[in-house]
Amino acid sequence: MTNERRVLVHPDKQSLGASVAARFITKIIDVLDEQERADIAISGGSVSSLVLAAIGQSPARESVDWSKVHVWWVDERWVAEGDADRNVTGTQGDFFAHVDIPQVNIHPMAPSDAGLSIDEAAAQYERELQEAAPEGAVAPRFDITLLGVGPDGHTASLFPEFPQLAVTDRAVLTVDDSPKPPAQRLTLSFPVINASQRVWVILSGAEKASVLGLALAGASVDEVPVGGVQGRKRTVFFVDQDAARDVPENLIASTY
Repeated sequence: MTNERRVLVHPDKQSLGASVAARFITKIIDVLDEQERADIAISGGSVSSLVLAAIGQSPARESVDWSKVHVWWVDERWVAEGDADRNVTGTQGDFFAHVDIPQVNIHPMAPSDAGLSIDEAAAQYERELQEAAPEGAVAPRFDITLLGVGPDGHTASLFPEFPQLAVTDRAVLTVDDSPKPPAQRLTLSFPVINASQRVWVILSGAEKASVLGLALAGASVDEVPVGGVQGRKRTVFFVDQDAARDVPENLIASTY
């Protein structure tokens, strides 16, 4: 596994979204040239939504064989189907309405009104991940995992000082006391996220600058959870100029 981390800085939020979308499409085409399917994991949040919407609007999306792409979620809010707080809800209009991904290839986490407890929903998603996993793994080795970051440094639904940060024997975890509503959530664990081939972390805004600087400077995972993400091949932080304020110059890459 490489320990390489790089930061790519963009002038503003809009150019950030467009650039990540273009790179995403190019990489998925490359992946599908080498293998039969691509597995991606996506998260919620405004910047992730911006990227997915940019993918959905890009003419280059027509170059992807979306029938070979499987989509998973990094985390989900424990609310009812169709609720605006549910990560998958916004993705429907931003992304899925514009790309021809078969419904069977879309793998959402269960909503709160599906007749399952939150623990049962976590176990169900673990089974679904396991069914798609290579031999010896508990989940697909995602070709690309898109992550956002909160101002507190959380990523997925892994929050500072929470016990879920230290869990290594489960693929899907429950959260009952999220510091931001809704309180209950489902989230992938660090081992599943870090088994991804590529982790792309997307940050925008001056309020993210300090946590990005701390993460790259080696702050503890308990303090800044996003500092614990590490793709098997590559970890890239795509940021706008405002979020890059505290990034060491030696980590800023001129090219991907």
